[in-house]
Amino acid sequence: MKTLFICSANKQRSKTAEDYFTVKFPEHEFLSAGTNLKICRKEGTTELTKDLLEWADKVYVMEKKHFDQIKKHTGSTYYSKITVLHIPDVYQYYDKALLRILDERIML
Repeated sequence: MKTLFICSANKQRSKTAEDYFTVKFPEHEFLSAGTNLKICRKEGTTELTKDLLEWADKVYVMEKKHFDQIKKHTGSTYYSKITVLHIPDVYQYYDKALLRILDERIML
């Protein structure tokens, strides 16, 4: 299975999810990306693209605003792949509380 995690800047939440689940489930493929192209370019992180959405079997977005941004640019094309995790932007990379939430909300 190929799973894509999305947040705003691809620095904290989605990058944590990618790195954490890559170790936990090595038989699956994981990538992450950010929806804020300006920040991603400034920070050198991965920008969300249609190619990444096409690649993924399952897409997890951290907040509804990320889902809305995908919807704005692609319509309903990827609806069936997307789950909103409702994880606010208050966690640092690999925060233990974030890892607990990811374990609770993501089923592989």
